[in-house]
Amino acid sequence: MPPRKPVAADLSVGALASRAGVPVSTLHYYESIGLIAAWRTAANHRRYDRTTLRRVAIIKAAQRLGVPLAEIGQALDALPKGRTATAADWAAMSRVWAGELTDRIERLTKLRDQLDHCIGCGCLSVSDCPLHNPGDQLGDEGSGPRRLDPD
Repeated sequence: MPPRKPVAADLSVGALASRAGVPVSTLHYYESIGLIAAWRTAANHRRYDRTTLRRVAIIKAAQRLGVPLAEIGQALDALPKGRTATAADWAAMSRVWAGELTDRIERLTKLRDQLDHCIGCGCLSVSDCPLHNPGDQLGDEGSGPRRLDPD
């Protein structure tokens, strides 16, 4: 892509990092995996459109929810190019992630509630737990923490 002339609203990588509250290296990483895009000036300096600030905010919020970067990327790819993400865009993304978050909360709650009882029946090769896994019944279902990981 040929260099373009900077616009006053464009942000340097340092300015974007400062405004977004992330290290420059994080922005470089996001760019390398396609979550955000930069363009280059004639002097080969990175510049970001101001709309990138909102994308980084969405990425950070989704990461705090535990959404993997690959899923965040899929959601961002569905947004129209060249415009700032809106509250409606966020609402659509968060609806998709809400079910996954609820499932994760249920698994973590179950893990917390069972944490002092055992180690998940199998995850450290405990073959016999008379309280929760008599005769290693769960071992017949496969390896790993069968009670904590339903997959």
